[in-house]
Amino acid sequence: MLQSLTIDHVGIAVKSIDDSLKFWATGLGAETSHREEVASQKVIVAFLDTGQGKTELLEPTSPDSPIARFIDKKGEGIHHIAYRTPNLASTMSRLIEDGARLIYDKPQPGSHGTQINFVHPASAGGVLVELVEYPTREELS
Repeated sequence: MLQSLTIDHVGIAVKSIDDSLKFWATGLGAETSHREEVASQKVIVAFLDTGQGKTELLEPTSPDSPIARFIDKKGEGIHHIAYRTPNLASTMSRLIEDGARLIYDKPQPGSHGTQINFVHPASAGGVLVELVEYPTREELS
């Protein structure tokens, strides 16, 4: 049910987070709220508070990372739109039942202790959609 999903962030592929922050932080005044390396995705991410949602800058840590390949093919720019879901497994099952193609068979570790998966652009009108489930307070304890 789409009503249970909310936009979490917009992901932007960049060659250098530090160089990009000249625009986002200095130019627009966005504050970096979180920075972390996500080894499973071969990226460093920086989350910026930009109003109601967040902006995620993604810098590749390896030439074979999905973000490096994206930048090589399309250049820097919007990579994905992420939606927060309270139950990733249920959302994945529903999408698969409806014929959607997912990037991963199982949820993957993301930043902030999240579990993530992506809907292939071929199933989402040309847009790469990330699905994000945040850990519960009990899981964080």
